[in-house]
Amino acid sequence: MIRAPMGDQVYWDKRAEFLSNAIKEKFELLNKPSSNPTYEAQFTFDLSKYHVNLVLRRYSRGDPIRDLSQPFLGLLDAWELSNKLSAEICAKHNLKTCRDWTFELSNLNHYNWCFWLVGLALALEIPEEQWQRLLALIGGEGEDVLLDRVIASRSPNRKIGIALLHKKPYARLLKAIDATKDQQAVLLRDFVEHWYAELARKGNQQLWWYIYGDPVKHPLEKGSYFGRWCIEAVAAVKAFGLDDSLCLGHEHYPGDLLRPDGPSTHPVRPEAKRSLWGKLFGKAM
Repeated sequence: MIRAPMGDQVYWDKRAEFLSNAIKEKFELLNKPSSNPTYEAQFTFDLSKYHVNLVLRRYSRGDPIRDLSQPFLGLLDAWELSNKLSAEICAKHNLKTCRDWTFELSNLNHYNWCFWLVGLALALEIPEEQWQRLLALIGGEGEDVLLDRVIASRSPNRKIGIALLHKKPYARLLKAIDATKDQQAVLLRDFVEHWYAELARKGNQQLWWYIYGDPVKHPLEKGSYFGRWCIEAVAAVKAFGLDDSLCLGHEHYPGDLLRPDGPSTHPVRPEAKRSLWGKLFGKAM
């Protein structure tokens, strides 16, 4: 059953297959001489993002939850290699940076990225060796009270920060975590309800995935949409045992991540009808 609110079976099959093939091709290219060596660090970090993208596309398509952790190892390999290449390239060419990414939790793009990875790692229960590698890549220990506390649910020696780096929307999630048991479900739902709207930023502060699926700015036909999943809420539920019953079925809440044996928490939606033109050319309408 398709979990995402948009995209038909043809769309999700094509997008998952495309990305799987792209990952294989990019890894093969890394073993060949590069025509643009200074771009290799960015190329490899983009490859790590491809792996997360693939996990979320497969989730959106309705794949079994227990199969979703498979790309995690490739994600870690790509990010570690990107760091290594970045250090070498920057030293060789006297560059401050050779990647179009800010690797600091104070940057919302990086914070959101790291929170997603932590949430997926907790929900999918990745092996301890992979978990430790992930924490080494994220770094930032003691910088953010919310992310530190979520990480500490599995790594209790984690130093907990006192600042909340991104109050909008994450103050709502912190409030839910700190609330009394009888208020947590309502406040968690409040976070999920406001999550997408409160992540809106302008210009170069906009999250890299934010407009994917927007009918005007980046329509479905472009193929980038992988769902808009509030993995941060799942991370908190897994870490602190919050009641997520009021979030189940919400278009942004990936509740199936916490219920690998089903049944699905997403509403069954009728398969979108395709025009004759779409049927002939296999286009999702």
